[in-house]
Amino acid sequence: MAELPEYVDGLPNICGHEDTIERTQRERPQAAFSDGGIVLGQIKSAAAIALHMHQPLIPAGGHDLQHAEMISNLQYMMEHQDIGDNHNAHAFHWCYKRIGEFVPQLIGEGKQPRVMLEYSGTLFHGLRKMGLHDVLDTLGNVTCNPAYRHTVEWLGCPWGHAVAPSTPIQDFRLHVKAWQHHFAALFGLEALGRVRGFSPSEMALPNHPDVAYAYIKTLKDCGFTWLLVQEHTVERPENGHGPEKKHLPHRLVCRNSEGDSVSIIAIVKTQGSDTKLVAQMQPYYEAKSLDRWELAGKSVPPLVTQIADGENGGVMMNEFPGKFHDVVRESSGSQTPLMNVSEYLEQLFAMGITEADLPELQPALQKQIWDRIQPGAGPELLEKTIAELRQQDHRFHMEGGSWTNDISWVKGYENVLGPMEEASSLFYEKIIKPQVPSSDPRYRNALFHLMTAQTSCYRYWGQGLWTDYGREICRRACDTLKSM
Repeated sequence: MAELPEYVDGLPNICGHEDTIERTQRERPQAAFSDGGIVLGQIKSAAAIALHMHQPLIPAGGHDLQHAEMISNLQYMMEHQDIGDNHNAHAFHWCYKRIGEFVPQLIGEGKQPRVMLEYSGTLFHGLRKMGLHDVLDTLGNVTCNPAYRHTVEWLGCPWGHAVAPSTPIQDFRLHVKAWQHHFAALFGLEALGRVRGFSPSEMALPNHPDVAYAYIKTLKDCGFTWLLVQEHTVERPENGHGPEKKHLPHRLVCRNSEGDSVSIIAIVKTQGSDTKLVAQMQPYYEAKSLDRWELAGKSVPPLVTQIADGENGGVMMNEFPGKFHDVVRESSGSQTPLMNVSEYLEQLFAMGITEADLPELQPALQKQIWDRIQPGAGPELLEKTIAELRQQDHRFHMEGGSWTNDISWVKGYENVLGPMEEASSLFYEKIIKPQVPSSDPRYRNALFHLMTAQTSCYRYWGQGLWTDYGREICRRACDTLKSM
């Protein structure tokens, strides 16, 4: 199977090879992480950490916003180190590559390092365009080299760091597929075949039944087998409470208004998105205090899982390297090793446990809906029920949940969401409806601008310059589409 080019017509390879990507997922080996040397039956608990890395693309390569070149925010930081925290730019550069240095060193010591990585497509593109080839080369070594690849598990994500609850359903699917294209073009199809887990931007999980169903259906259709979820974004369907045994895998089941259902394995990430938890390797120390639990009549080790930004904050820049090395050295060969999630799941299922054995969860607040209507009652009755619940309880919402409960991805950002929706609508009218081939340069150019405009930063970082950036990229996307 031929490998994919990294760039096509000057843009990252984000579309046009759908058949190759789907064939890679369909023909991949069942087990990809079984040779790591850790045996589930011989340990009492385990810990997993994931590092999330992202930099948006911004129209800041020049003084005139309307004509400025689209560059990585990291490049802007490096060129304007006198502003805010931009002096951290070179430290960020090292953060993006350092796992590729840590792993060979620790393997050379005879240790068992483990880490999961999630990099947005906009970061991949920005690093390459900046000429930071050292980052991608170093990561490529631990991703593809048989001596190291069992230690590093890559997680899929939306290419442009789009937040699922407020991104049009059809566009979110494009983000997922674009990331798979880009990753395969960087690290090869074999490496893509080992990507099983998905890491959602801002840990946001849609809870509107129809949106949540479409979201999980997209992930399953694209070959993902498990998803990271934040503990307070899910509930037990029988009582609406949070998960009981948070450190065991669950089965997230999503039902829609048409009566369809889809499920995926959910790995519960506990607590807030505090970088200190990963920088100080808290999951390992929590796991050390645990012993084996019962699941489906079998004794299994719990897996304590946590994710954090891999570069933001002094703790990640300064404390994480030393603590990671200390914990890898201490945990290797112990009763509480570090493990990656897919490695853990492969061994769990090899014990005879099946996905059907896992305790069930659903997106938060859905119990209140299904207590009133049945899945399959239709979209009109669903919307009526949601409106009634909102009227009765101001805390009830269908905007999804994320790592923090006090952020809405919708309210207060109409001036960005309006242009985003216009760009999305135009993409449908000009590209999808007339069935423009995904290999067409016009398709790729429009998709690049659409996905870049849907980056969460244009909302999360508040009103002001960032919303100006978001609107400008939407304008460029719309102009590109209107000219077709």
